[in-house]
Amino acid sequence: MESAMQSGGDEDDIICLDESFFINDDYQLTTFKYGDEVLQLFCLQSASTDYDLTGQLVWPGAELLNNYLSNNKQILHGRSIIELGSGVGVTGILCSRFCREIVLTDHNDEVIKVLKKNIDVHSSGTVSHADSFAEKLEWGNNSQLKEILQRHPGGFDLILGADICFQHSSIPLLFDTVVQLLLFKGRGCKFLLAYVSRART
Repeated sequence: MESAMQSGGDEDDIICLDESFFINDDYQLTTFKYGDEVLQLFCLQSASTDYDLTGQLVWPGAELLNNYLSNNKQILHGRSIIELGSGVGVTGILCSRFCREIVLTDHNDEVIKVLKKNIDVHSSGTVSHADSFAEKLEWGNNSQLKEILQRHPGGFDLILGADICFQHSSIPLLFDTVVQLLLFKGRGCKFLLAYVSRART
């Protein structure tokens, strides 16, 4: 914590809080079940103060998408998949049990830390069959997207997103990124988006 600044002869105390004050990294190993599939991931049980860290939780849209995918596993078999806004990776890690390759992305460095940790936990077991990668991707950031596509020149068969439309200002950037991914792969590439409205009527 830092303080002290002179202003017009009066001493005003300015309090600057370190960003770690807002970051909750008390991750707990939590069990999730989707059909016959059981996953254990590190995640938070409640949100951090910073809205930008919503990826530390598993949200209802991910539960919805994972239940759908567990009942339709055939759409994952042999596929190359990219997930946008992966958070702790619950959807991507479920997919890794069936697909050929999965790239899990998020824009927040703190969230990417726990995402990588969860990938490592599952990659060390015998359940995951896919090559799994964590990548930083801010929607609308063409240079980051270009780097990902250079590392995965075949593009992706399936683009996934779960509960990533809650911030309306980010939706145009999200869809700009989706369109670029769809055009890069061409025919056969699909975008699957799950969203659960939490608005009160």
